[in-house]
Amino acid sequence: MEKQKNEWFEWLKAIVIAVALAGGIRYFIFAPIIVEGESMMPTLHNQDRMIVNKVAYKIGEPERFDIIVFHAEEGKDYIKRVIGLPGDRIEYKNDTLYVNGKPYKEPYLDEEKKQVFDGPLTESFTLEELWGRKTVPEGHLFVLGDNRRYSKDSRHIGFIPMDKVVGKTSVVYWPLSDARIVE
Repeated sequence: MEKQKNEWFEWLKAIVIAVALAGGIRYFIFAPIIVEGESMMPTLHNQDRMIVNKVAYKIGEPERFDIIVFHAEEGKDYIKRVIGLPGDRIEYKNDTLYVNGKPYKEPYLDEEKKQVFDGPLTESFTLEELWGRKTVPEGHLFVLGDNRRYSKDSRHIGFIPMDKVVGKTSVVYWPLSDARIVE
C-alpha cells in the first residue's frame, strides 16, 4: 500500500512540474497567437497560428523588417512589420521605402505590387506629414502591415512604444499545410 501511495505521489509531482514548466514557457518565453484579419496579406493569412518569441527583444534589439506582435490601444494585439527604428527618417515616395534617405527593397511586397493597377500599393508619405516629427522617437518603432492599402498601422495609430511589444514572430504552425518560417 505504501509503495502505491509513493508511486501516486511521484506521478502527481511530475504532472505539477510539467504544468508549471509549460505555463512558465508560455508566459515568459513563447506564446501562440492567431492572425486576425488580412493586414499582413500576402505574408500572413487570416487565422494563421503562429509562435511569438517573447524573449527576442529582452536580449536583443528589433531589426528592420522583423514581424512583431504588440499591444494596441484598443486592447488587442496587432501583428505588423517593423519599418522604422528609433532615430530613423521614414518616407514613402513612388511606392518605394526610403530610410534616412536610402531606398530599401521590400521583396515581400513584390507579388502584391504586380497585382495593383490603380495606383501605388503604398501611398507616399513622410513622418513629418503624418505625425509632425522628422524621425521615429527614441524607445518607439514605426510599423506597417504588408497589405498596405488595408492595414491599420503606424500611419493611423502612431509610433509603437517598445514596452508594448510582446515579441517577434516568424513561425506559422497551423494550418499544417501552410506551416513555414516567414520573413
